[in-house]
Parts: sequence; C-alpha cells; structure tokens
Amino acid sequence: MKWEQIERDWKAYKPQMVKQWTKLTDEHLNAMGGKRDKLATRIQEVYAVSKEEAEKQIKAFEEHAKQPQAASVAAD
Repeated sequence: MKWEQIERDWKAYKPQMVKQWTKLTDEHLNAMGGKRDKLATRIQEVYAVSKEEAEKQIKAFEEHAKQPQAASVAAD
C-alpha cells in the first residue's frame, strides 16, 4: 500500500494505527493530518525509539494495513 492512500484516508486508518501504536491518542493522530514525518516523530517521542526504528514500524504498518471498508466502496 502506498502512503498517499493512507494519508488520503487518514481518518479511516486511525483505528488500525491506534491498535498498532497503543500509546498514540486520537488527539495525536488528528494533529498529524496524515503526515508520515509527524507520525515518525511522535512514535520516536512516545516510544523512545530511533528515527530508523520509527520508520521501520511505519513501513511495516504500510505493508500490512488493510484498506478500510468505507475507503474501498466506489461511488456510483
């Protein structure tokens, strides 16, 4: 999955992110607005990990995230 899709459907992916990073709040995620660099920075701060580790976690999320049902429904 491409990050652009996650960024575009940010609100729909938030439940999966909260499940992945349980220390991140809705407030944290709302403030990021889909920006990957902001997510990486917050993961570094909250989990006390390196930038490389944060990026590794985001990449794994990106590869395993499931497209939310609402995002997969095409408009007629």
